[in-house]
Amino acid sequence: MEKVDSGTPMQLYTRMRLWELPDQYVVEPTDGTTDSYLVISRVDGSMSLVGQLPESKAPKVRMVYGAYVIVITGRESVGSYLGHPIYRVSSLEILPCNNSLKASSAEQKRMETEFSVLLNAAERTHGLYFSYNVNLTLRIEVEMEKVDSGTPMQLYTRMRLWELPDQYVVEPTDGTTDSYLVISRVDGSMSLVGQLPESKAPKVRMVYGAYVIVITGRESVGSYLGHPIYRVSSLEILPCNNSLKASSAEQKRMETEFSVLLNAAERTHGLYFSYNVNLTLSAQKLHELGDESKLLPLWRQADLRFLWNNYMLEVLIDNKLEPYLLPVIQGSFQNFQAEIGKEIVDVTLIARRCTRRTGTRLWRRGADPDGYVANFVESEQIMRSNGYTASLVQVRGSIPILWEQIVDLTYKPNFEVVKPEEASRVAERHFLDLRKRYKSVLVVDLVNKHGNEGRLSEKYAAAMQNLSSDDIRYIHFDFHQICGHIHFDRLSILYDQIADNLKKHGYFMLKTNGEKVKEQLGVVRTNCIDCLDRTNVTQSMIGRKMLESELQEIGIFGTDETISAHPKFDESFKILWANHGDDISLQYAGTPALKRDLVRYGKQTVPGILMDGWNAMSRYYQNNFCDGRKQDAIDLLHGHYIVSVNRDMTSTLKTGSPELLTSLPLASALVMAGLIFATMSLRQAPSDMRHLFLSFVFAGLSLGIAAFVKANGRKFCNRPRLHKPRC
Repeated sequence: MEKVDSGTPMQLYTRMRLWELPDQYVVEPTDGTTDSYLVISRVDGSMSLVGQLPESKAPKVRMVYGAYVIVITGRESVGSYLGHPIYRVSSLEILPCNNSLKASSAEQKRMETEFSVLLNAAERTHGLYFSYNVNLTLRIEVEMEKVDSGTPMQLYTRMRLWELPDQYVVEPTDGTTDSYLVISRVDGSMSLVGQLPESKAPKVRMVYGAYVIVITGRESVGSYLGHPIYRVSSLEILPCNNSLKASSAEQKRMETEFSVLLNAAERTHGLYFSYNVNLTLSAQKLHELGDESKLLPLWRQADLRFLWNNYMLEVLIDNKLEPYLLPVIQGSFQNFQAEIGKEIVDVTLIARRCTRRTGTRLWRRGADPDGYVANFVESEQIMRSNGYTASLVQVRGSIPILWEQIVDLTYKPNFEVVKPEEASRVAERHFLDLRKRYKSVLVVDLVNKHGNEGRLSEKYAAAMQNLSSDDIRYIHFDFHQICGHIHFDRLSILYDQIADNLKKHGYFMLKTNGEKVKEQLGVVRTNCIDCLDRTNVTQSMIGRKMLESELQEIGIFGTDETISAHPKFDESFKILWANHGDDISLQYAGTPALKRDLVRYGKQTVPGILMDGWNAMSRYYQNNFCDGRKQDAIDLLHGHYIVSVNRDMTSTLKTGSPELLTSLPLASALVMAGLIFATMSLRQAPSDMRHLFLSFVFAGLSLGIAAFVKANGRKFCNRPRLHKPRC
């Protein structure tokens, strides 16, 4: 890794103010660590650092609404929150800024008077509170906890975004800098400037490429190894495309299509970040970082497989804007605390989704030629208690050979193995990477032994037989045949087969003083077809067994004591893994996990069976009619498809265009109409034989249309149009 230039590592900005000006955005760091401002052009996205904040028309001590200033004229102390003073607003005052009204017409003055009377109601608003030190609300400008000064470069935690005609300007407001980040609205280029232009409307944002992807809301979800963790609660897309005004109608149409795809980022589930700790690394990997690596910025430490915004950070890296480089992961973060005897046990479960072959359930299956697989997720279960921290890592991922399952309107499309002669080589690349990262690998294959899944499993097993390594063990366990739909206690059969490997792999354990007690020497890789429902049930069983071992080792559990002996702890543990599975399933399949009752309650329930049926139908609909467009959005967001002026985008957008998809409702209506007319004619057949003939005609038309739709099912489905992966 690149060495740090000086003994004092550059601190990331933790608070920023973002000014939206007519021509640019200005980012003002407000955490006192710099005297420069970052200016982002709203025309071409170019950025620069300036050293002076220009005159602004918005008052700094007051908050502005329209042409009026709302000011706090009285306060009273009401107590403290987390050690910080809290004040209640005792009086407000409305100050008009409307001298120009003197030259207005009588009607304009009357309307202004009516609005001002309404606005004066603010002076009677009850229950307003504020603090100068701690965040009481999640408004546009968010107070964020400062990072300890001893840590490497600090990230900005408060920013104000200025939307200007030609650029965006991001202003850190936590006092750590005097520079502003300027993003061009034409091409997304960035630069730091030291001066803030005239401003009118502040907002809080973060930045990405030729479009600005901003985090507009966050919520604290807990801590990871003692550091605060936040979930992104809302995103917003800001375009940097002012130059589009001079473009042709066709260029505007294409830009609109791409921007609509990109807006799907606002609905991305499960994004998490921290200003203090690298969420892409497990506890063991963090402990293994060398002293020089620990001084590097978080993005330099990151495992790029799990860095959700890796592609988006490239432009910031190129512009050397390190204080703005906030690593974000996609996955899940669940936590609970429970009392066992006199001890408090804190359990955290984190999922990290790999971005190498990311996508939707049926449009990203299997592996690519480099061995990267779809729906690859690293799950880390962390236990903290009695002066110890223990970590167990498991992984899941699609069957690592070249295969696909293209939607065709059927409930379960057939599996197709692509280039079967390449299966062994692709699997070898995949497991070579896993061995390099996790050492020994125990492979648990849960797919059916017979039927369509069985043929795929045979290819997988054959590829595994060609891997000559003592560090890899493959086990096939037909989950559905052995456990059925209700006998999930039979997972103990699987546990008996893998117990020795689990004991050999172990888990990572650390004392509070930083002393390593033991390390994890291998990983369990679990898969079913989707790596969702059966996989989550199995991983939760492994997590339960290993957590019991950890608690026994540190003396909280007796030798044969189990989690099920503690009902509250047991219930919290089941909910932990059920929510974990739901989060992963939402991101890949678009619905919560199936068989969630098995994890949540340990058995199937009638409401759970009904919910599984609903989720299964929802998956069918989304897979066939929504996921093609969603896959395009993911490919665009992660840089798998890059829009270029030198690229023929017209043909790309027309390829796989959804003309047949839009005609599916018409075809369905014709089928239903034909069946209705056939039934009506058949009822009148006894009185007139001509109706019998007509009933056959209508029925034949309905069957013909239905047969055509079935034969061309793939063409009627929503398909990706931008990027076809190499497989």
